[in-house]
Amino acid sequence: MGTGGDGEKAAPALPLEALLALGLDQRTAENALVNSKVTANLAAVIAEAGIKECDKSVGNLLYAVATKYPTNALVHRPVLIKYVLSTKIKNPAQLDAALSFLTNTGPDSLDVEKFEEACGVGVVVSIEEIKSTVTDVLEENMEAIKEQRYHINVGTLCGQVRKRHPWGDAKAIKEEIDKRLAEILGPKTEADNIKPVKKKKEKPAKVEEKKVAVATSAPPSEEELNPYTIFPQPEENFKVHTEIFFSNGNIWRVHNSKEILEKHLKATGGKVMTRFPPEPNGYLHIGHAKAMFIDFGLAKERNGHCYLRFDDTNPEAEKKEYIDHIQEIVHWMGWEPYKVTYTSDYFQALYEHAVELIRRGLAYVDHQTGDEIKEYREKKMNSPWRDRPIEESLKLFEDMRRGLIAEGAATLRMKQDMQNENKNMSDLIAYRIKFTPHPHAGDKWCIYPSYDYAHCMVDSLENITHSLCTLEFDIRRPSYYWLLVALGLYQPYVWEYSRLNISNTVMSKRKLNRLVTEKWVDGWDDPRLLTLAGLRRRGVSSTAINSFIRGIGITRSDNSLIRVDRLEYHIREELNKTAPRTMVVLRPLKVVITNLEEGKVLDLDGKMWPDASDTDASSHYKVPFSRTVYIEKTDFRLKDSKDYYGLAPGKSVMLRYAFPIKCTDVIYGDNPDDIVEIRAEYDPLKTSKLKGVLHWVAEPTPGIEPLKVEVRLFEKLFMSENPAELENWLGDLNPHSKEVIKDAYAVPSLASAVLGDKFQFERLGYFAVDTDSTPEKLVFNRTVTLRDSFGKAGPK
Repeated sequence: MGTGGDGEKAAPALPLEALLALGLDQRTAENALVNSKVTANLAAVIAEAGIKECDKSVGNLLYAVATKYPTNALVHRPVLIKYVLSTKIKNPAQLDAALSFLTNTGPDSLDVEKFEEACGVGVVVSIEEIKSTVTDVLEENMEAIKEQRYHINVGTLCGQVRKRHPWGDAKAIKEEIDKRLAEILGPKTEADNIKPVKKKKEKPAKVEEKKVAVATSAPPSEEELNPYTIFPQPEENFKVHTEIFFSNGNIWRVHNSKEILEKHLKATGGKVMTRFPPEPNGYLHIGHAKAMFIDFGLAKERNGHCYLRFDDTNPEAEKKEYIDHIQEIVHWMGWEPYKVTYTSDYFQALYEHAVELIRRGLAYVDHQTGDEIKEYREKKMNSPWRDRPIEESLKLFEDMRRGLIAEGAATLRMKQDMQNENKNMSDLIAYRIKFTPHPHAGDKWCIYPSYDYAHCMVDSLENITHSLCTLEFDIRRPSYYWLLVALGLYQPYVWEYSRLNISNTVMSKRKLNRLVTEKWVDGWDDPRLLTLAGLRRRGVSSTAINSFIRGIGITRSDNSLIRVDRLEYHIREELNKTAPRTMVVLRPLKVVITNLEEGKVLDLDGKMWPDASDTDASSHYKVPFSRTVYIEKTDFRLKDSKDYYGLAPGKSVMLRYAFPIKCTDVIYGDNPDDIVEIRAEYDPLKTSKLKGVLHWVAEPTPGIEPLKVEVRLFEKLFMSENPAELENWLGDLNPHSKEVIKDAYAVPSLASAVLGDKFQFERLGYFAVDTDSTPEKLVFNRTVTLRDSFGKAGPK
């Protein structure tokens, strides 16, 4: 398992040949070796399997075991590997079912009979059964098949068969469907080979039109419609979730007594109570958007409440700037806190509970240094001060509180279990001495509680029903419940979800802080960062971010890296409906229309929306067309070709919303590569039918240059998909992640743009007004390109 947080664990050496011997393809193997976590897991799986080579199908399943296996059930991984090697589990569907079963089993003993039943061990689906079910499915969808012919969604049909035979051979199902479709429809016609044109979503079908029958997949599950259904109701908090790593399933099957639960429900009125607990040591990033979606979203869905609680136990790292930012950005994301609280609000109660813990013989004052504590934990040795008298610890703890003991000379540690395999039970530190004023509590305290001590306690004090956090905290759950049990306090329901990892960026606050403080970027709100402030400045809305978060779901898969393209898809989907069109030329090339008389300016109409009615004046903007216009330099070539739709000598193109123009001459500068001007003639009657359509900007008045604007183009900040895994991650920064174009030309109507306005610059992308804009000069940030430059746009 990973180290969690920002720590890094050195992966064991694993040669490329070892992975190729498993049947993995070259690219998968190379990508695996770049990721230290995947490499470590693969090495462990290969060792547990005791093999050096195998066929491709088995190897791919072993790779899936290494990358997807639930950390809470590691004790059962060798069993699963045996099932894979014996081919009792032989396809991805069976493996997914096995992983799901083991996730729910956790470290509890494995019920082999139920396990085999859950993942179809021994189930054989004959080809006759497949053929029979394919016949049934095709008959159910026959109307759609005859209507759509070879344009029918075969994947949907396969899915309907697989739903009835989850352990059937997917390849055999696909082949049978293809064969039967060919028998039903006969040879493909010319129409079958034409790609169907997608209907525009904006135009609803007329009522009188015939409804087209389609093959539909199964309706979405309740969890897909409502991701919060996985969480129990508050009154069920007598049976706390037991999926705890390094636990035998008995010790930590803690639960609230009837009396404690009734007292809790009386205090809350039975409402769901959650908390969003950021540490105010930096700006929030998109990973925090997922946490907010879960914490605030669950409370909202259940008609409950969510606290915004600042986890301010470390006065040295916290700033008022961060506190103010977090409150402001939470509101911008669309969430309304029930109350804003601080862990420091509870310092007195936390201190009193610490005294009680000492009195119960469950905490002691320790004088070991940090290095000594680390050494003793590794050797599973008790501290020399672990068994000191209770009265002595009480006096020393009081001396710590009064500032009579130097920083680093003493800590208060919880007396947990130094023999436990889980290092988070090795007598964690509860209090440290820090002679640093607190930004919220002032100088009242010189001892500060640790996260491990304070977090569970404040959850209980605030009557939190659902304590939700990321997966790196799952091994801290035993200590979370240990402390609440030790003090007889109410225990919330704890559930961990996967961190949001997005490609081509870093998400750790430590790394983000380095990028900012070392000036690799232009501050916490640099549009290249996936901080929420950076995304907002770039022009991304909170609704697009929340739509992206909902789309990826509340998962527990700890090895997934979400491609940034998926976020960009949701951004485009929204901006395509909300951003009006306009025209801007980034790198202007002068074109003189020789057959348009001097001084003449034609006032044309440009469409803000592609489907705008010609009679709707509010959906148009004015575009002056004069003798001097400007096109993009990249839209002109000296040599024409069949696949080129731009302008070339002797060639004609259409100017968007204007007229066809034909290049008649090229004016050069001091050298043959320096083209300074194009001469052209326009066709006022628009008799030409042309494929090439160019955006352009003209002089609004003869001799007066167009509106100048600054445009900033952004690319991915890092060149690698997963820079966080690289030792020299700063060396992976993309040197071309930001390009500033100082003198772009824009149509006159853009002069009235203000901060918050967003536009589609035709053929260039979606852009938003930047905070650096002034009345003298507007600055625009490119939010996202019009298309995914990495491949087909859409959720992946």
